[in-house]
Amino acid sequence: MTLSRNPETAEFLEDIYDRCNRIERLCRDPLAIVRRHEDPADREVAGMVCSTLAFGSVDLILRACERALEPLGSRPAARLASMDDKDIERLWAGFQYRFCFPSDIQALFRAVRDARRLRGSLQGLFLDGDVEGNSLVDTASAFIKGLRVLGAGTGVRGIRPNLLPDPKDGSACKRFFLFLRWMVRRDGIDPGGWDSVSPARLIVPLDVHMVGTCRERLGFLGPGRASGSPNLRDALSVTGQFAFYSPEDPVKYDFALTRPGIDPRPGDEVFGCL
Repeated sequence: MTLSRNPETAEFLEDIYDRCNRIERLCRDPLAIVRRHEDPADREVAGMVCSTLAFGSVDLILRACERALEPLGSRPAARLASMDDKDIERLWAGFQYRFCFPSDIQALFRAVRDARRLRGSLQGLFLDGDVEGNSLVDTASAFIKGLRVLGAGTGVRGIRPNLLPDPKDGSACKRFFLFLRWMVRRDGIDPGGWDSVSPARLIVPLDVHMVGTCRERLGFLGPGRASGSPNLRDALSVTGQFAFYSPEDPVKYDFALTRPGIDPRPGDEVFGCL
């Protein structure tokens, strides 16, 4: 396992970033849906929904995100703000995507709506838990706990932990850390919108593609990660390794490194990414 900066790895990472971190590689990614929105308020609403639903095959994820956001139209933040609980229950009564049932998506929309009403934005709720001395894991945990509380209503189920896991429970929280990547980073792919969180604090959204690449191509994970789901310890370890190459932005290479596995194109085989 690599424990220091390797010049060959540094060259490879910059090469794949230059060649794969391109807008034309975005079409089969839920971030393409999020990027339709110029207003950061709309973007964070769409981003929370799309990242939460980012499980399963890419094409199914895209369809689920489109269906979930369709009732909100072109201005999701304002439209959601105007809804009461009965509106939310009615509009998403027929929504289901794998283990996300109508009550789950309804709870998520209640939580997002109420967080924005109370704190002005989802970033505001996130910053409420970002007290001095807190790690990103601490702050993420406080944010997710807050959303779960807001999502629950009298006599209705809130957001289930398997849909929005808490990193304090040891989960790699790939989907939530993906949301943070979208909201905090700003480059040709990630649109940003949150201006009070440093990219240097981000944690790699570790999924099966990134696990394989980190283990086989980069040597950032040992052979013990050959099977089983990644956990928070793995995500933190990998993030520490990437920090040798981009300390101010350790998640910089995430999108590029996952393209050959998620949306392979001719020539991607030269990268050796899974």
